[in-house]
Amino acid sequence: MNIDWTPISEVELYNEIQKTELDLNGELSNFWELIKVSPSKWKEPIYGIEGSGFWVVAICGKYIIWYNDIEEGFNISTYSVYGVISEYHCNQDELSWTVERLFSLVKHGGNLIGNAGPPQPLNE
Repeated sequence: MNIDWTPISEVELYNEIQKTELDLNGELSNFWELIKVSPSKWKEPIYGIEGSGFWVVAICGKYIIWYNDIEEGFNISTYSVYGVISEYHCNQDELSWTVERLFSLVKHGGNLIGNAGPPQPLNE
């Protein structure tokens, strides 16, 4: 991990959320209002230890939207235990993109696509 890295503060996270809320319209704005939660830190057992977890900002059924402050982007993952992120992803998505992806999944069904997996070791 980068020694200069520091986790995003709650104030900085709220600023990101507020910028997105200004851009969401119609169905996406309504959907966001239904799924958003007050940001709270959830555990992630591999990459979330150093920053004391990652900020979850929305919950919809078995899915969460959370901010990966290592990669500086929002992600969609599943959870089975409240407070624990089941799948680590390293997308660098804007919040509006993740809201739109989750809305599309709810509206049309199918599988969630477009998640970047965790870092992979380089073959030597």
